[in-house]
Amino acid sequence: MNVTIYHNARCSNSRGALALLRERGVEPTVVDYVAHPLDAAALGALVARLGVPLRELLRTKEAAYAELDLGHPARTDEELYAAVAAHPVLLNRPIVVTDKGALLCRPPERVLELL
Repeated sequence: MNVTIYHNARCSNSRGALALLRERGVEPTVVDYVAHPLDAAALGALVARLGVPLRELLRTKEAAYAELDLGHPARTDEELYAAVAAHPVLLNRPIVVTDKGALLCRPPERVLELL
């Protein structure tokens, strides 16, 4: 099974999901999307795989969210994608993708639904 985790090592939920995968003998492809941000196209493909609007995946408590006024309903998808590409910490994590689908794994135990 192919497994990819969009991971932020500073996030306890992300570390927890990664640990659950490894405890079950799964060594995923780890994408450190903060160190290597996704461009808008790659981000769009990931969000499409999740099947939810990007707005639902934003970390609203991040300073950049308020500074960029991303909560304003007039913000277009294009603006949101550009903001996340420029400020990857705005993307909630961890996101895990397997052959079974993709999920935002908060809480980390949600990763088990994909195995």
